[in-house]
Amino acid sequence: MTNMQPYRIKTIRDYHQIMKLPKPEHPLISVINFESIKQLPENKPLSIVFDFYSISLKRNFNAKFKYGQQEYDFDEGTMSFISPGQVFGIEVEEGKELTHTGWLLLVHPDFLWNTPLAKTIKQYEYFDYSVHEALFLSDKEETMVINLMKNMEQEYHSNIDKFSQDVIIAQLELLLTYSERFYNRQFITRKISNHKILDGMEDILNKYFNSNEIKQKGLPTVHHIAETLNVSPGYLSGLLKVLTGQSTQQHIHDKLIERAKEKLSTTDLSVSEIAYELGFEHPQSFSKLFKTKTKLSPLEFRQSF
Repeated sequence: MTNMQPYRIKTIRDYHQIMKLPKPEHPLISVINFESIKQLPENKPLSIVFDFYSISLKRNFNAKFKYGQQEYDFDEGTMSFISPGQVFGIEVEEGKELTHTGWLLLVHPDFLWNTPLAKTIKQYEYFDYSVHEALFLSDKEETMVINLMKNMEQEYHSNIDKFSQDVIIAQLELLLTYSERFYNRQFITRKISNHKILDGMEDILNKYFNSNEIKQKGLPTVHHIAETLNVSPGYLSGLLKVLTGQSTQQHIHDKLIERAKEKLSTTDLSVSEIAYELGFEHPQSFSKLFKTKTKLSPLEFRQSF
């Protein structure tokens, strides 16, 4: 899929018009059956940016879908979550008609105003996940998601009254909560690949702490580790929290404290020298972190030996 200027779609109405769909019945939300979308605008590869949230459940998608710099397919029931401003790409093989089944939910941020979801939707980490971290559903889970989509569609097509937004918001919150549960299930059921990621992270941290990089660059960042593992920072932190109860940053700090204890107990280096070797510009910052983690100052730890 070649690089191209992103095709920005600002409103849900614009999306309907571009995809040759009937005018949406509400300007800020839409529930769409994918079977009603037959081709891409101009029928050519597209790089697209939405100014609204997109939640999709797809099957049998015969195009290439690129998000997070990688491609993946939708042979099975697969959900993807895209936030406003994120870039994704679609490319259909020349001469073929676009085919896919499933559902698409579009929600403009303005629809969430004056509701708790306006803030809490940003806490769902799967909106930041890379493409190969899509959510793969079991048949039972897929049925639950489709039912929620249909409930929103039914309310969406009903006469709009003062309860309409509350009903749709409640269904949307339920959909997001179930999706979070399904993602946690996916972390657990994909143990082999997940433990490969954990082993890979341990290897990265060991190499980093054994090299001169830590003196030159300081502590490794969450972004650096995630990028090296070819996953997003959100996915890595979510995986670690499920499997270990700790965030990526906590794992980095644990590795740091492990190395600090080793140097304090086996060398005659001063606390300041150890701090500099571990990438700290100011020894006070190192001592503060060490005491937070161990309840002892570096000198107190050394004296205990």
